[in-house]
Order: sequence, then structure tokens, then C-alpha cells
Amino acid sequence: MSSGNMLAIFYFLLKGIGNTLLVTFTCFLSAFFTGLTVAVLRRLSPLPLQKILDVLVFILRGIPILIAVFLVYFGLPAIGIYVSPLVAMNLSVGLISGSYLAEVFRGALKLVEPFEITVAKVAGMRQLQVIVNIELPQMLRFSVPGIINEFSSVLKATPFAYTVGIAEITKQAMSLTAITLNGLQIYTLAGVLYFIIYKVFTLLAGVFEKKYRIS
Repeated sequence: MSSGNMLAIFYFLLKGIGNTLLVTFTCFLSAFFTGLTVAVLRRLSPLPLQKILDVLVFILRGIPILIAVFLVYFGLPAIGIYVSPLVAMNLSVGLISGSYLAEVFRGALKLVEPFEITVAKVAGMRQLQVIVNIELPQMLRFSVPGIINEFSSVLKATPFAYTVGIAEITKQAMSLTAITLNGLQIYTLAGVLYFIIYKVFTLLAGVFEKKYRIS
């Protein structure tokens, strides 16, 4: 294949980058706040509710993202609930990746010094104040490596967006392959684009990690 054709393919695939980034960042934010909510509820809730949350997290971590996408986008209409493709991705990836982040946050909370919590309570802070002012800031800093890892997982899940009609990189590659039958070159270039996005993110995340991680 000529270099001109390769550039044409690359340009066509570039049209999907905007949707890929949109799906990645919105799904990650959904996952982040889901995980954060579960982490806070685990600290504030009585033991029975904590156990229920543990079971829900365990179940969600065992569901493949693609199955979750199908359940939300194709299953909910059966009970009269219709959602857009982007919302379907956010609900699916947000809940499942959020369950993984909830475990990351739980592990990070265990690293917070109990002495600091005790001192805060002696100083008159209520439990919610302790969580917001003492535990959460440290938890987030301890969680930086896990957060970065989960962001990468969300990025790798974005190709599932094509199954609900979002024209991201994979969808563009499939459409072009159906026309040209040059699957090898097209999917190779698609892989290159994903790698570039991942590499840029990891470089930025590395700077963030060095700045905020607690040694």
C-alpha cells in the first residue's frame, strides 16, 4: 500500500479520536466518583450495609464490560428505559471500573495513619469531617498508581463503544475495512493511535504521580 493511502487511512481513523477521548474521560470520571462514593459509604455505613456494598463490588468486578454494555443499552429498553450510547458506556464502564477503584481506595485507606485519625477525633472532629479532611486527601494520594492503572483499563475498554454505534477509532477502522478490505494496515494504524493516546497519558500521569504520591 502506498504512503498516500496510509495517510488517507490514518486521517480517516483520526476522526474517531474525539469520540475515543470523550468516552474515555467521561467513563473514567463516572468510575472515579462511583469508587469514591463506595469508599465513603463504607466508612460511614453500619456493618450490614458495608457487607452489602462488598457483595455488590464483588459481583460487578466479575461482569465483563461488554456484557454490561449490552445489558444497559439493549436490555433496559425491554423495561421501558432508553439511554443514549454514551450514557450506556458511562453506566457500564463507570460501575465496573468504579468497583475496581473502590477496592483501590479501600486499600489506600488502610495506609492512613490511625494516630492522625485519633488526634482528629480528640480535637472534636466528627466522623464525616475526619473522612473529608484527613482520610480522603491521603487516600487519593496513596491511590495514584491504582488510579492510573484503572484509567488505562478504561481506555482499553473504549473499543466496546462501537457496539452501540459510537464512531470511535475501532468503529472507524471497521467501517473502512468493510470498504477497502485492507484490514491488516487499517487495524495496525488503529493500534498505533491507541498506543499514542496511552503513551501521552502515561507520560502525563507519571508527572502527576511524582508530584502527588506519598512515598
